[in-house]
Amino acid sequence: MNAKQILILNGPNLNLVGKREPETYGVKSFKDYYVDLEQKFPQLRLNYLQTNYEGELVTQIQNLNNKYSGIVLNAGGYTHTSVAIRDAIKSTNIPVIEVHISNISNRESFRHESLISPVCSGSILGFGLKGYELALNWFI
Repeated sequence: MNAKQILILNGPNLNLVGKREPETYGVKSFKDYYVDLEQKFPQLRLNYLQTNYEGELVTQIQNLNNKYSGIVLNAGGYTHTSVAIRDAIKSTNIPVIEVHISNISNRESFRHESLISPVCSGSILGFGLKGYELALNWFI
C-alpha cells in the first residue's frame, strides 16, 4: 500500500514561529517541528511549504489535485481576508484541514472569522503546534 502524501502548507509569518510572540507560537521553529512530524508519521509522505505570498498559496492549492492525498493548511493572516484562497480550496477535490496554532476566537475581533473554514474538511485551532499532529492523524 502506498503511503498517503500530505502537504503542510503554511502562510505568511509562519516562518517566524519560534521567534515571533513565543507566548502564542512557542519557542520551537516550524522547520525543527517538521523534522519531529516526519519521525512521528513515517506512514505518511510529508512535504512542507511556507510562503508569505497569497498568490503562491493559491497556485500551490490549484496544482495539487493529483499529487497529494490531503493538505494541512495554516493560511495565517490570509485566513481572515482571502477569498482567493477560499476559492482555490473550494475548487480542489483534496481534503484540506485548516490549522491555527493559536485559538483565533480568543484573539483580536478581526481574527474571529475564517473565510476558509466553510470550505475545509475540518478546522483545528488553539492547540499550539500539536494541531498539525491532530490534522495528520485525521488523514490516517
